[in-house]
Amino acid sequence: MHICTQRERLIQALTKVGGVVEKRQTLPILGNIHIHADDDVLTFTGTDREVEIRTRLAASVIEPGEITVPARKFIDICRAVPDEAEITFKLQSQRASITAGKSRFNLSTLPAEDYPLMETSSGDQSIELEQGMLKELFDKTGFAMANQDVRYYLNGLFLKVQARGVTAVATDGHRLAMLEQLVDLPIDEPIQVIVPRKTVHELNRLLESGGERVRLDLSQRTLRAVIGDTLLTSKLVDGRYPDYERVIPLMADKVALLDRDALRQSLLRTSILSNEKFKGIRLSFAPNELTLQAHNPEQEEAEEHMEIEFTDEPLAIGFNVGYLLDVLSVIDETRVEIRFAESNSSALMRGAGREDQTYVVMPMLL
Repeated sequence: MHICTQRERLIQALTKVGGVVEKRQTLPILGNIHIHADDDVLTFTGTDREVEIRTRLAASVIEPGEITVPARKFIDICRAVPDEAEITFKLQSQRASITAGKSRFNLSTLPAEDYPLMETSSGDQSIELEQGMLKELFDKTGFAMANQDVRYYLNGLFLKVQARGVTAVATDGHRLAMLEQLVDLPIDEPIQVIVPRKTVHELNRLLESGGERVRLDLSQRTLRAVIGDTLLTSKLVDGRYPDYERVIPLMADKVALLDRDALRQSLLRTSILSNEKFKGIRLSFAPNELTLQAHNPEQEEAEEHMEIEFTDEPLAIGFNVGYLLDVLSVIDETRVEIRFAESNSSALMRGAGREDQTYVVMPMLL
């Protein structure tokens, strides 16, 4: 095996597949990247056996072959050599010799036939979306996914694909994020899948914000995303997602309109003296005024007032300030709408006029 290619192009390809490789793994070969060279094309593959990313790169293949090398070391070597350098990769006595200018490195290898490549069969349904549309779905809902929750089905993002569009939902049991993208799709039966947390992050990292297309092949057990020369294959979470519509407050008839940036700054200032563990903050709504209050076990207190649009009876609700800030960070509109029914009910938040987005934050006792 003997190949030559430019540093910049090699780094771009390795960065795409390197993110899926875990720093700690049960099998040594899972810390490696699989390299296949043939017909002046290099194919790089990284996997953790749940998610696999494969990408192609045109290069000068002097002698074809395939091998696996340590992912982190190979990427670090390529980043460390001079810009615009030509990198030569040659397999000699089952060791990889990497040469760039006056630098030479020898890496250990493991046999390519032992690498656990995933099957790449197509799914039951295929759809095409703009990359920017799918990226927005992930960006504006992914923050609410659970992390290592015993309710494993919450450690992912729920996608509902139907003829009129795609809906993304994430919840950790304390807050919920939902966004709907309306687009005509050529499918007969709705598809519902749970995409694992890591897959969401890796796929979002590969997506661009523009109008280029991404193809999704979906089945009950796997997802395959084709983005240009890159292919991501992932197992799906096998479980039933909870009935998220039940936690959306339908009787939230009290409405407050607030300036997003002013609310964010007030929350940040007030939270300085909140309880470090629970991060509780009290929001007291009164006609045209919001009072924010926080205190901690050291008997320290913070209070702030801001003008809002609110005409209902006074009402006070406690929240985890981190959950509120997370929602505000994904709302683009300059004004925020908060709806609630009473002091012990969940709050529904969205950008003013954005009926396609729904953020629900559970209250907390203070």
